[in-house]
Amino acid sequence: MPTSLSTALDHLLGDSTPVVSVAPVQLEAPGRPLPLQVRVSAPATGTDLPVLLFSHGNGMHLDAYAPLVSFWASHGFVVVQPTHLDSRRNGIGFDHPVFPSIWSERTTDLVRVLDQLDTVEAALPGLSGRVDRSRIAAAGHSWGGQSVQSLLGARILDDAGQPGEDRREARITAGVLLAATGVAGDDLVPFAAEHFPFMRPSFAELTTPTLVVAGDQDQSRMSTRGPDWFTDAFTQSPGATDLLVLRGGEHGLGGISGYEAAETTDENPERVALVQRLTTAYLRSALGAGDDVWDQARAALPTGPDAPATLEHRIR
Repeated sequence: MPTSLSTALDHLLGDSTPVVSVAPVQLEAPGRPLPLQVRVSAPATGTDLPVLLFSHGNGMHLDAYAPLVSFWASHGFVVVQPTHLDSRRNGIGFDHPVFPSIWSERTTDLVRVLDQLDTVEAALPGLSGRVDRSRIAAAGHSWGGQSVQSLLGARILDDAGQPGEDRREARITAGVLLAATGVAGDDLVPFAAEHFPFMRPSFAELTTPTLVVAGDQDQSRMSTRGPDWFTDAFTQSPGATDLLVLRGGEHGLGGISGYEAAETTDENPERVALVQRLTTAYLRSALGAGDDVWDQARAALPTGPDAPATLEHRIR
């Protein structure tokens, strides 16, 4: 049942629209070990639609995250979801020779999507001519958050502690990081330090306006730090404008990858509803000049010990 808060947020966002979707759509990817396939979802009607790239978490695929993707598309976004090489559908394990480069290839997948928006539009009947390519955002969950944050400006530190390649993407003007891992150091467990070089980010270069979403019960097996590890993109970057911390939220943030999914340890439809609505409000305002729905959504969020989340906002 919808809560009074979700009802209030629905009133701010307006009516939803039926969604159409097509998959798999194959994009050109020279040199990639496997074909690059994406799902394209969009509202059945409407024009001047912004684009939202979405990067999945470890092992997932283009058919996952329906609770988020369907909601975003129903409220006016063209959502494009690639299946990255780490998807369980591809069977690439830690001992595969391709695995060490997957973290970088993930970011390249997202750039390939941007470079082939003509193909993306043409793949979904009736979409061509309805997309506003001047308004592009990116969102990612978990490992997908790392993939996206590179396009927002974050860098990976090398063994000497120096920022590596700058992969900032000027076409992306807003971001959402969902349970994205934080800075490295002695807190990383040995397994993470060995297999995940991308877990050494520098957020000092992340300047793109970004909403960071974390759960206050998200205890990672990759780090000995507590749930605050997933807030580093906000506390250590000059670009992140907002931090949403979900009370009781674990890594699945209530089930954003899909209800009844094995990865969801904190299944909570109300929590998912909050993520759906607040991320939509944020992106609408971040991409649309003069749209104050994010200000209104922040004002609607209750405060106090019984509130479902806390929200920190700062003006950059």
